[in-house]
Amino acid sequence: MAARYEIRLAGSGGQGLILAGIILAEAAGIYDGKFVCQTQSYGPAARGGASQAEVVVSTAEIDYPKAIRPDVLLAMNQKSLDTYLGDLKPAGLLVVDAGLVREIPDHHRVIAIPFTQMARDLGKIMVANIVALGALAVITGAVTLPSLEAAVLGRVPQGTEELNRRALALGVAAARQQLQEAETEPRLSQAEDEDLG
Repeated sequence: MAARYEIRLAGSGGQGLILAGIILAEAAGIYDGKFVCQTQSYGPAARGGASQAEVVVSTAEIDYPKAIRPDVLLAMNQKSLDTYLGDLKPAGLLVVDAGLVREIPDHHRVIAIPFTQMARDLGKIMVANIVALGALAVITGAVTLPSLEAAVLGRVPQGTEELNRRALALGVAAARQQLQEAETEPRLSQAEDEDLG
């Protein structure tokens, strides 16, 4: 993780992305002891309108609280991807909900995980944001997993702790599997790469 690391979480109102941004910021700041800023915005329609949260995590004091050029964009639907992709750093990482984002650009590093479907399989679509947080923790290293779990359990409604633990664990496992598969993919030699290019 860079000294200043910017994460944007984008989707629709009702997907819990503002809560996810708050949880991520609390994990990084309160539990991991890093410098952190969290901002958010949403459209006039609380449920269904555009919604996004930004989390800036740093090892030094933060002089500007908003994301300038995000290192990571989590896009939970196609519209969010289309709206915010242009802000992502050229070498940035794109994380998408594979079930809701159909047109994925090939000029960015992309991790596609079906967060919403995984949450649906757990019996509660509303925990898709927690599944995504588990994946982001593994993919970015911006927060430690114990800190993220503590922040999640400090924010979720009483009686849903076990469901949210399971959602978090699903996201962690899915991200680890994706990263492992990426490492084992056969690599082209330079000559083969030039032949294809």
